[in-house]
Amino acid sequence: MFGGILGRMFGSSEKLNDLVAQLRPDLSRESLGVGPDFPGVAPNPLLSSAARKRKAELRTGELALGVLVDWREVSSDGSPRVVLMFDVETADGASFRGIADEDLTITELTRLAPGQTLPVRYRPAVMDHYVALARDADPAHVQRLSEEIASRKRT
Repeated sequence: MFGGILGRMFGSSEKLNDLVAQLRPDLSRESLGVGPDFPGVAPNPLLSSAARKRKAELRTGELALGVLVDWREVSSDGSPRVVLMFDVETADGASFRGIADEDLTITELTRLAPGQTLPVRYRPAVMDHYVALARDADPAHVQRLSEEIASRKRT
């Protein structure tokens, strides 16, 4: 609903993305290191049906490993909402810049450090740069994936 209202106010979702980039240049496609096909960061994902659908799909997405490149705090109301940028490697050898839009605890936020490798989930059929932290990932599965990626790099 909210996205529809904003879309009518600004004429299109592209204009809305441009407005967000003007208000928060640190969240622009260029700053995040993604291409022009990236749909952008939702101003309020709770009000965006597309963002809610994407989060639900990512919860069941394919497991990959992401090396944390950087992050941007989007809001600090309640739990901090951050956009995390990852260099992602998948089990099948694909690599891409992944963006996760997450609510973190203060403790989780203080533990973030560039270069950390974290399990993430992505949607292989979509490949739109969106990923989500795989907080539910089985540590044994993450270890096997890590070993598989490492062995591919050695050869």
